Amino acid sequence: MTSLETEGWRSLLFVPGSRPDRFDKALAAGADVVCIDLEDAVAPDGKDDAREQTFGYLAQPRDGGPALGLRINGVDTEAGARDLNAIGGLNGADFLMLPKVADLADIEAVIAAGCDLPIIVVLESANGVLEARAIAQHGAVIAAIYGAIDLSADIGCSLDWEAHLYGRSHCALCFGAEQKVLFDSPYLDVKDLDGLKEMTSRAARLGIHARSAIHPAQLAPIHEALNPSAEEVAEARRILEAFDAAKGGVALLDGKMIELPVIKSARRVLARAGD
Repeated sequence: MTSLETEGWRSLLFVPGSRPDRFDKALAAGADVVCIDLEDAVAPDGKDDAREQTFGYLAQPRDGGPALGLRINGVDTEAGARDLNAIGGLNGADFLMLPKVADLADIEAVIAAGCDLPIIVVLESANGVLEARAIAQHGAVIAAIYGAIDLSADIGCSLDWEAHLYGRSHCALCFGAEQKVLFDSPYLDVKDLDGLKEMTSRAARLGIHARSAIHPAQLAPIHEALNPSAEEVAEARRILEAFDAAKGGVALLDGKMIELPVIKSARRVLARAGD
């Protein structure tokens, strides 16, 4: 299994596998991760052509840039079966994204087909969300996307924030416990950048510190919402400086004792700021 550095991931940009003319643009858009999509973004009659073009593109040498991977179709679909049959010829991808993961059997099916890439799963069904703990613990899984849109269709709930509060919180806990990245679902209104920023900030307060995107214009608001403010960075530095100055003794800042959870939070802030 190839290792992949995930620390600092904030954004994942999807690009349709049927639009190879957009692949280079997606890589240059500023996302931390780029995923070529053979599933939702490709019409049924275009999947074979998209697969061929995508595999050819991924096989080309790349000089740096964001992590680049491929989302195949669900393993229980005809298109997914064709993807799995071709997986042995997939070269150059940094990861594989597996949609509609319901349990560990879906992950094992991909591995059995010859995939040795790190896997990003999409949790977009009731079964998938309920199995999030076991899925997060799987050694091949490095990250997940909370799939609010398909989950809404699966259980018949709305896309309102309240309807997904439990699902988001549960997945954040499961993947947080394994120190693995959880991306929030894409924000569908690509013109509502203020709404995107607000909802991304709200998800971050639950512990979801990354988001998937369907348009390059969404990347800046995502990063703005997730990057610590200058005030937060300055306060984190003060906390760590006071802790270091105590040299193992009781650390105080502004008359208050600095406990270990506060230190951990300060280090997390600086890590998110790239400090």
